[in-house]
Amino acid sequence: MANRKLQDSMPLAPLKIVAMGNCREIGNRVNEIIQSRRKEALHHSNKPEFMTADYGIDNYLVDFDIPRFGTGEGRAIIHESIRGSDLFIISDTVNYHETYDMRGKRTQMSPDDHFMDLKRIIMACSGQPRRITVIMPYLYEGRQHLRLINESLDCAQAMQELVAMGVETIITFDAHDNRVQNAIPNHGFDNFYTSYQFISEIIHTTPGLQVDSDHLMVVSPDEGGMKRAVYYASLLGVDMGMFYKRRDYSVIIEGEHPVVSMEFLGNDVTGKDIIIVDDMIASGRTVLEVASELKKRNAAKVIICVTFGLFSDGIQRLDEAFAQNLFDTIYTTNLCYCPEELFTKPYYHNVDLSRYIALIIDTLNHDTSVNEILDSTSRIQELLDLHHAKSNTP
Repeated sequence: MANRKLQDSMPLAPLKIVAMGNCREIGNRVNEIIQSRRKEALHHSNKPEFMTADYGIDNYLVDFDIPRFGTGEGRAIIHESIRGSDLFIISDTVNYHETYDMRGKRTQMSPDDHFMDLKRIIMACSGQPRRITVIMPYLYEGRQHLRLINESLDCAQAMQELVAMGVETIITFDAHDNRVQNAIPNHGFDNFYTSYQFISEIIHTTPGLQVDSDHLMVVSPDEGGMKRAVYYASLLGVDMGMFYKRRDYSVIIEGEHPVVSMEFLGNDVTGKDIIIVDDMIASGRTVLEVASELKKRNAAKVIICVTFGLFSDGIQRLDEAFAQNLFDTIYTTNLCYCPEELFTKPYYHNVDLSRYIALIIDTLNHDTSVNEILDSTSRIQELLDLHHAKSNTP
């Protein structure tokens, strides 16, 4: 498989995609991109027609429903044959915008509801697909990935449930801790990084950005994100800094130990543009505290770059911070639901990963290697070389 090129191979089985209700928009976009890719491939193909009969169809999305009883109980119904197909299921487990009726009232779907619907779809398949791959951009219970005391180990348990139901591969993006794949050592687990898409978007939407160690720095908001920040800094050829939080472990407030002080470990940030990188922004409190500390240290632009914009406490805190000039721009992806009002904000940029997901699905369906997709170092280097060339052009 490793030596086969996508353009020289045919699909392992007919492609089918289930875009869960929480992923309709990105599912439709992925469907359109794959259609376009394959029609272009057929135009240049010399393969006999019997080999390409099911290749360039007009729709790869599966027709399904997940109706609910009045009590809130659900079931999944698939309205077409998926026998022998290569099935990809896309699910956004943190989409709080999705609702359902329960006892006459509209109820917001929780991550547990989304995960249960995912399992319902798999059960409705009745073991008929040739292969099942689950694309879960935000890994369900990804923050509950290890056990420190007597507590549940939810992420590992969830993945074991999926593979026990017949899932061959689980795909996620910027996992909080990809060591959780050790829970399913004999099954596929691919963790794709979004660094290329973020760097590309930042370069193209930040006028006058100078990518060198004299004008730019990458900062991790805590020690947990240090590895990610090191990767970004190495690719960009700039310095890295990190904030260390000193906590009072004798007290618990609102479920966590309060931060006593924040110490910055890194070079002087005066006059430099700063890229804060992290995997998610939930309440926003931590990343905005970091942004505030950087501005106090006379940083120039503060660019917040996070894969998953969860915004569990709304975006009012972001509005207030922007009005106080605590940060300049924030980038998140469309891998999880973002409120519509966010798209109207002057400080917000949404990074579209639809084409990336379409490429992953198309590559895997052809049963070819994803190593080049996983490693984006060369593509980032080409992007930076082009940016430097344009910057140096008089």
